[in-house]
Amino acid sequence: MKALSMDALTVFARAVIAGMLLSPAGVALAQKQYPVKPIRFIVPFPPGGSTDPMARMSAAKLSELWGQQLVVDNRPGGNTIIGTEAVAKAAPDGYTILLASFTFVTGPSLIPHLPYDPARDFDPMATIAKSRYVLVVHPSIAATNLKEFIALAKTKGGQLNYGSSGVGSGVHLSGALFNIQAGTAMQHIPYKGSGPLVSELIGGQVQLSFQIPISAIPHIKSGRLKPIAITGDARFATLPQVPTFAESGMPGYHMQGWYGIVAPAGTPKAIIGKMSREMAGILAMPDILDYLARQGMEPFISTPEAMAALIKSDIAKYAKLIKDARIPKIGG
Repeated sequence: MKALSMDALTVFARAVIAGMLLSPAGVALAQKQYPVKPIRFIVPFPPGGSTDPMARMSAAKLSELWGQQLVVDNRPGGNTIIGTEAVAKAAPDGYTILLASFTFVTGPSLIPHLPYDPARDFDPMATIAKSRYVLVVHPSIAATNLKEFIALAKTKGGQLNYGSSGVGSGVHLSGALFNIQAGTAMQHIPYKGSGPLVSELIGGQVQLSFQIPISAIPHIKSGRLKPIAITGDARFATLPQVPTFAESGMPGYHMQGWYGIVAPAGTPKAIIGKMSREMAGILAMPDILDYLARQGMEPFISTPEAMAALIKSDIAKYAKLIKDARIPKIGG
């Protein structure tokens, strides 16, 4: 038998290794060992805000459990396109993952020529947390409950302004949905971020907003903002005095922000399953529950299949809302 050259031996060895990894035993071994190197966890937003803590909390716990570092990589820009597209084009091996949030499901309806499809180009791995929206008004607004507020908003026509952290944000769409369901005509005033918005809301330049709890709780406690109602099926433990929209006469008003982890499409199912199981365990830890509560969040334990269904339903839900509210595309 003719001896093989070094190059031929290298090719042969690689073929044997590939065959072993593709065998059931090889696949199981690779999946059991995952991860064997650091994981890049891309966040398509700048550091700070409500998204960054969710990524860093998850990365710290997973690094501790796996003995491999999850490196949080903030990739802001392009209305989250830059960071999200980087993950869509990454190898589907579990070593590049994305923190997905509200913009992940509104992008197809708001951003022209989106270079990826959130439902097709990504595999859901795990949900992390969910956030409600609380309707808060300036103390000068003469309403103490939702019924009084709707009556006042209808009387004032378009004189009431609601502020948001930007066009297409969850705060903006919460107000748009409210206008449609309550039959009001409040005017939308977009700001560049929640900081300027909350400052002007406290100052009375805008009369109301739909805020995530962490942004509103300190000002509710100080009396600088007055809560009217909060989304969710039951009252929020951190704001037990605030009734839900359903309690207050709007059972069909549903708005929820959420955070989760997705990977490039084609990521091995066992790797996805491992991430899902680990995150479910993390979200049951007392210190994590305490951390989320302090962030105004609630744990969101799901399955990859349920998360995929949520993404598809949210894309359809917000596409309809954006169309019905006649919200133009960003930059369009």
